[in-house]
Amino acid sequence: MNEQPGKIVIHNVRIFDGIGDGVRSGHVVTEDSKIQKVAAGEPPPVRDATVIDGGGLTLIPGLSDAHTHLVLAGATQAELMLSGTGLPFLKGAAEAEAMLMRGFTTVRDMAGDTGDLKRMIDAGALPGPRIYPSQAGLSQTGGHGDFGMVYDVPTALGGTSTRAEQLGLMRIADGRAQVLAGVREQLKKGAAQIKMMAGGGVASAYDHLDVLQYTQDELHAGVQAAADWGNYVAVHVYTGTGIRRAIEAGVQVIEHGQLAEEDDIKYMADHDAWLCTQPFIESDHDYPSPASAEKNRQVCQGVERTFRWALDHGVNIAFGTDLMLNPAKSGRQSDMVTRLARLTGSPIEGLKIATSANAELFRKAGARDPYQIPTATDLAKYGAKPHVAHLGVIAEGAWADLLLVNGDPTQDLTLLADPATNLKVIIKDGHIYKNTLP
Repeated sequence: MNEQPGKIVIHNVRIFDGIGDGVRSGHVVTEDSKIQKVAAGEPPPVRDATVIDGGGLTLIPGLSDAHTHLVLAGATQAELMLSGTGLPFLKGAAEAEAMLMRGFTTVRDMAGDTGDLKRMIDAGALPGPRIYPSQAGLSQTGGHGDFGMVYDVPTALGGTSTRAEQLGLMRIADGRAQVLAGVREQLKKGAAQIKMMAGGGVASAYDHLDVLQYTQDELHAGVQAAADWGNYVAVHVYTGTGIRRAIEAGVQVIEHGQLAEEDDIKYMADHDAWLCTQPFIESDHDYPSPASAEKNRQVCQGVERTFRWALDHGVNIAFGTDLMLNPAKSGRQSDMVTRLARLTGSPIEGLKIATSANAELFRKAGARDPYQIPTATDLAKYGAKPHVAHLGVIAEGAWADLLLVNGDPTQDLTLLADPATNLKVIIKDGHIYKNTLP
């Protein structure tokens, strides 16, 4: 990361603030890591500032991905199985930098040992997005997070931990006591939210998509342990039956949901639950197993109806990509965000989800939120404004995470599919990571 002066002035730009229904001409001034001023017209001279003439391009908040796997996206399954423990971390660090250069300035990592990577990035030692880590995902024996061999003895029956557990990707926990310990272990490691597997998965070898995982009592134990730390549980689940069991246990966020029926989606709306879902197409993942390929096909068939029902019933929607185990396809993250235009009805609605709506989901971390709790300095400087210290918006007091786009993504979201060409400036935390303007 190149050190930058304390102030940056970006003028002659059209601003999409992450919330409104259009763009407006103006300028933005950042100081250190925050946005100091957002105003119309040209700025007065600012002493000792880096000045960027935007040339009429569009300035938007940094993008976010609410369901990533930095370690899993950066490495193949063979690399994870056969390497030392250092390679997955290095692969995750490389993927973090790649995500930042795609314009994703904040991600929510939903199973992976990323706490140390987060701390290195936050300290400025490595380039990458802000990370909301889940640490290891919790799974029952034989569940979606159980990647041990079929002949391995389960840990609950005296066996040893699996490779996924050794790498901090998963934690097998059976029964209330183990779930409590597993959740507390991830909180101890700095989890900003807890991930539990409440149903079958595509990549997992032993379960079907329709199976239920974790009893309501086990799920409730996880919810209680997280709530004691001011935190929440998100669950991996596709089916309506699994969604209902999880919500009845107190779960607030559903990951995926593409096999639910409309009344299940309405049930989520009635209980103010969040849906963090993914705009998958079949080619996003390659599964050599015919069983996994068929499960992938079924999930992808449910994408459009899930978005439609969620929008119809007013469900809180967040966007994630869930790419993994194929580094050659991790760049599809940029393409996937463009699909939101079709699935939400317009480019600007899709862009809102990938910026301010995702940030609202991140805020559910509450007291464990590492980035959106205003400090005394914030309040003294900017007052009790709605977006002080927040993400996903261009507003005074918000984090200085900004992208300058060649074109107007509020009208054409496909511009974001080619970040190398169309992202002219990438700023995160008030530091310029890319500037290709003349």
